[in-house]
This record gives sequence, structure tokens and C-alpha cells, in this order.
Amino acid sequence: MSALMMSGTLVAEFGLLILFPFLMAYAAASDLLTMLIPNRISLGLVLGFALLAATGLMSWEDIGLHVGAAALVLTVTFTLFAFNVIGGGDAKLAAATALWLGFDGLLDYLLAASVLGGILTLALLAARSHPLPNPLVRLPFALRLHDAKTGIPYGIALSAAALLVLPETAMWAVVTGV
Repeated sequence: MSALMMSGTLVAEFGLLILFPFLMAYAAASDLLTMLIPNRISLGLVLGFALLAATGLMSWEDIGLHVGAAALVLTVTFTLFAFNVIGGGDAKLAAATALWLGFDGLLDYLLAASVLGGILTLALLAARSHPLPNPLVRLPFALRLHDAKTGIPYGIALSAAALLVLPETAMWAVVTGV
């Protein structure tokens, strides 16, 4: 294996095995603690995918399909954002995640995010129906989560779904050889 090809494989493995999971965890934690998903997370995902695509391990056709999946998700999620159904951070995170998963992982991702989001929503609604335990009253994020006027930190479900689905994608098989 040539040094250039080996270096490309290392970049791809770093992106897939370290960068993507780190950014997903960061998005979930940020949404949990602040009810915001910073733009730098979605931007990091886009730039990370660009680096992965530049390694030469994906064909131009595959790259185009991944970009198409992201564009489709961005169109749908920004429409939902415009109707105040989801937050802007959730829309951008879902689209940036779709860039990594492509069409082959998209349906599984959307299904997993829906199921996990439903579970998260039901759990928060159940928790909100009870008084907040005393030790949590001093934590600003717990007060925010417990407030019935606050939305659902859906970035948690989006991130968890992405981490569940990624190992089942074609890109995972190409990069890891599994």
C-alpha cells in the first residue's frame, strides 16, 4: 500500500471513528445542557466529510449521492423549521448527518431518530408531570428541561440514531473494511 493511500485511509478512519462520534456526542450534550446545537458542530461535520471525500476512498458518484441525501434532508428539515416544528440546529444537524450516512443509511437513520425521539419525548413529558427533585433544582439545564414551555432536545435522538446507523452504512464498510 502506498504512503499516500495509507495516509488517506488514516484520515478516513479518523473521521469515521473519532471525529463523527465526537461531534455527535458534542451535539447531544450541547442540546441537553443548553437546548442549542451550535453551528460549528454541523460545520465540523460538513468539513469532516469533505476531508473524508478527499481521501479518494469514495467515488464521485458516491460523493454526489451523499450530498444529495444531505440536500434532501436539509430541504425537508428547513421546511419543518419554517413551520416551527423543529429547531434550526436540529435541521442543520440532521442534514449534516445525512451527508455522512448517504441514502443507504438515511431511512434507518430517520426511523431510529423518530423512535428514539419519541421515547425521549415521552420520558420528558413523564418527568415534567412530577416535581423536580431537590438536588436538581440548582442545575439550570434541569430547570430548563423540566419547564413545560421548553421544547425537546431532539439533538440527543438525532445523535444517538446516527451512531447506531453509521456502522451499517456502505461508507463504514469501505473505510473499515468490515
